[in-house]
Amino acid sequence: MNAAAQIRRTHAAAQTVTKALAYRSRSGQIAADLENGRLVRTGDILDRLGAGGLKDGYQSWYGKHVAKAYRAATEREPIRCWVQHRTTGKWIHAAVYSPFDLSLYIGLATYKRTAHLARPAFYQAAYAEAA
Repeated sequence: MNAAAQIRRTHAAAQTVTKALAYRSRSGQIAADLENGRLVRTGDILDRLGAGGLKDGYQSWYGKHVAKAYRAATEREPIRCWVQHRTTGKWIHAAVYSPFDLSLYIGLATYKRTAHLARPAFYQAAYAEAA
């Protein structure tokens, strides 16, 4: 089989995969680390702190505060991964962080709707790192 035929077959096969598989393959190892808990989304942190019921718009603003703190600390953009939105099911490009990233907790403290969660979060992070 020549190279052109192989490329045509590969393109034809790639067009028939499900949307979930296509997005999963684009994210690769990042998606695997997210599933295994080595990386977290901002919504995961809110769920762990008992604030998972926060409206989507408020969770989005919390994520923006976290990303701003991350950029200020590292001078680069956060890692992104394709994930399904928790309520709409649409595929979105979400930022992911290490569970111990300080910017997650700075974002809690700087956003007024989550500021009340900041103090316990710092204690939990310190305890988890010590263990």
